[in-house]
Amino acid sequence: MIPRLQLAHITKRYPAVVANSDVSLTVQPGEIHAVLGENGAGKSTLMKIIYGSVKPDEGSVLWNGQPVHVRNPQEARALGISMVFQHFSLFDTLTVAENVWLGLDKSLTLNQVTHSITAKAGEYGLDIDPQRPVHTLSVGEMQRVEIIRALLTNPKLLILDEPTSVLTPQAVEKLFVVLKKLASEGCSILYISHKLHEIRELCTACTVLRGGKVTGVCNPQNESNASLSRLMIGAEPPQLEHHQRKPGDVVLQVRELRLPREDQFGVDLDGITLEVRAGEVVGIAGVSGNGQQELLYALSGEDTRAQASMIQVFGKDAGRLGPTSRRRLGVHFVPEERLGRGAVPTLGLAHNLMLTRTDAIGKGGWINVKALQQQALDIIKRFNVKAGGPNAAAKSLSGGNLQKFIVGREIDANPKLLIVSQPTWGVDVGAAAQIRGAILALRDAGCAVLVVSEELEELFEISDRLHVIAKGRLSPSIDRARATVQLIGEWMSGLWVVQPLREAPTPTLPQRGREQEGQQHA
Repeated sequence: MIPRLQLAHITKRYPAVVANSDVSLTVQPGEIHAVLGENGAGKSTLMKIIYGSVKPDEGSVLWNGQPVHVRNPQEARALGISMVFQHFSLFDTLTVAENVWLGLDKSLTLNQVTHSITAKAGEYGLDIDPQRPVHTLSVGEMQRVEIIRALLTNPKLLILDEPTSVLTPQAVEKLFVVLKKLASEGCSILYISHKLHEIRELCTACTVLRGGKVTGVCNPQNESNASLSRLMIGAEPPQLEHHQRKPGDVVLQVRELRLPREDQFGVDLDGITLEVRAGEVVGIAGVSGNGQQELLYALSGEDTRAQASMIQVFGKDAGRLGPTSRRRLGVHFVPEERLGRGAVPTLGLAHNLMLTRTDAIGKGGWINVKALQQQALDIIKRFNVKAGGPNAAAKSLSGGNLQKFIVGREIDANPKLLIVSQPTWGVDVGAAAQIRGAILALRDAGCAVLVVSEELEELFEISDRLHVIAKGRLSPSIDRARATVQLIGEWMSGLWVVQPLREAPTPTLPQRGREQEGQQHA
């Protein structure tokens, strides 16, 4: 059988790093092939070389046995190669349909593409409105657009970079059925994920990268999570220690928070009520686009339209306070969007500290540059961030390494209340364990932590209590020990029952014959 894709001795050098060094990889027709590696291992660079957006310095590419020079993504798509990037390539001012149309055959009309998007979204359970402008979408919704755009090209090779981070467990199962069907029809799939259990379930071949070099090739179905971790990072990730402890006083209190959407494509917050106590981690699960963004804006102070008493920090009304005033109360925040919100892309890491930290700003507003650089260097070392020093531009880091720096920046501030969105999105297993361990250490030191994540495994690992958000409504809380993946997955569709006792609502399994409202899918 002639391989669908062969990479031979690929090398790509940048001024500060060798991203790929003598990498060879073979993908057969109909094969689901995992590419595994820690952040900065060279996975994304290798995928961009295949897709034509990066040119290799050395090596060759064979497509169906024939040497090719893929000069740009348009040529890649013409060959039958489609890619879903971890960092999206969408135009904010265009609609979903217009963005998808740009990458398709121009013989199709925009109206035809719109109908195709709706049909494909329904087929794969990827809910999206083709008419929505991209700038109104959450990060998770943008990822859905990228997946649909790739699938509409009917690819012969589909490259997927962290494709399941925005899906419910049920939707992941459905996507896996689709991917296996595509593979059975001859489509090859290159699958990048840090979820080792996904790779073991889905993939039949795996190439492992470490430091830009191939360190192993295996069938992941014959491996364990531990053995894959050893191949990837040279060791097993440390086991998290989640000690049971009694929570302290209420730090964050949200009471019947109701906010109308600010744009026509947003989500109304409908009576959100929750509390987070000192020394506990409260997790919020849910499919992207169900009100997470609106809730986080209200909690961080970016949206100050709430009544002052609806959000309280240490008993003080905070609903009308901006981000700076909330930070003075000890509130720190990690947004889901790394570049543009969590960090200024063109600024160095040291200067990015000043977005939320004022330690190095002296009297009269003078910046102590040396102190700022030392702070950045300490965070780089503490969180094992791979960067070209404290002055490296934020955009020069891989997604996972930038995430480690942003999370480290906020944890290093010793917050009293830490609100984190997607703490380990796109982060390798070793770094994810480190970030989660740091969050638990904060919690054990008495910090109140609220984590919003679409990664259920993560929430089960670090949370003391869980909520689910769906259509702008928040479920009752449930102790982690009582929660199951099946139950939380059902709740993600808005199916939960609340008992009359408001002081201690008892969640139960969803019942048949619920109101029409409760049966709508998120």
